[in-house]
Amino acid sequence: MGADVDGPRRFGIEEEYLLLDRCTAEPANRAAELLREAPEHREAAEREFFSSQLETATPVCTAAEEAEASLAKFRAALSVAAARHDVVLAGTGLPPAGGETAGSVTPRRRYREIRSEVRSAAARQYVTGTHVHVEIPSREAGVEVLARLARWAPALIALTANSPIWCGAPTGFASWRHIKSMAWPLSGYPPEFADGAEYAAAVERLVASGVILDPGLVTWVARLSENFPTIELRIADAQLRVGDAVEFALLVRALVAGCLRDAERGVPRPRIAPGMANGAIWMAARDGLGGDLIDPETGARTPAFEHIDRMVESVAPELQCAGDLERVEHYLERRRAQGSPAERQLLRFRESGLFGLLDLYRAGTEEGIWSETEYRPVG
Repeated sequence: MGADVDGPRRFGIEEEYLLLDRCTAEPANRAAELLREAPEHREAAEREFFSSQLETATPVCTAAEEAEASLAKFRAALSVAAARHDVVLAGTGLPPAGGETAGSVTPRRRYREIRSEVRSAAARQYVTGTHVHVEIPSREAGVEVLARLARWAPALIALTANSPIWCGAPTGFASWRHIKSMAWPLSGYPPEFADGAEYAAAVERLVASGVILDPGLVTWVARLSENFPTIELRIADAQLRVGDAVEFALLVRALVAGCLRDAERGVPRPRIAPGMANGAIWMAARDGLGGDLIDPETGARTPAFEHIDRMVESVAPELQCAGDLERVEHYLERRRAQGSPAERQLLRFRESGLFGLLDLYRAGTEEGIWSETEYRPVG
């Protein structure tokens, strides 16, 4: 399972956004109009399941600056188009209002088939995420990464939780998106597979049995991509800031590299009891960075940042090699000072309601990257 690359592994980010009415903060079905008004971004954009959602993807990147420039340019351009339609392009995991209304499905055959199969479970799936792809040398290697990355999944969702408000009220969860996502036929963290062949056979059976329509509906929070030689981590909510999405991706890249290193050295996979990974992720989606995190391997509860520090320490050589250590450390310092994006949303909602949230979303997309002076401590 030798590495097939010299230097840092290449990566890419898929970002999903919600389109929200600037007066009500409810989903606005304007995706088609916005793409018509920004033709230079059409190739990098994709309409999502609902007409109130958009997605973009970076090119294949080696350096953080490449991903950051791509996402910032897209956010800035589409925000201008959105403003002309009285819409806010929002980096948030769920709309803070209007979720009780069934979404308008994008008029594509596959989406209509999904709606027909998933029925009411899909009617309010406004879930919007940040997906990170990291290259892997083989599907065999990818299965090793899936098994080893499970230990850190609760920390990863706690860092990126960004959907605390639903239907105009706090949910008591930092990532309500994770809870909503569990309505899909496949959800949570994938089971352990012996090798790439067993993974492929499992997906084939799921499709053949009719549990899912096609491999694209493997909606585990981590999976092997069907289209690229990558592992795809789908656990993160959409992020308020471009910088946070990119820095999270750098951390994920290092974790993937660390998993591959351990596999190459013959380090045994972590032994995780059935249900423990998903239970620990559920708890992290509830509490975010404000409580303890559970280590799925040991079952031990520790303060969130104690667990996160242990995670980062485990891949410090990979971060250092890629030149990402300082930037990731700065990212975690901000998280210590301000908490998760969910805490930022809750603070703004308490201060100024839905209009305050819209201002928060607008700041993160119209400017692309916030300056450090935009930050205020949570408390």
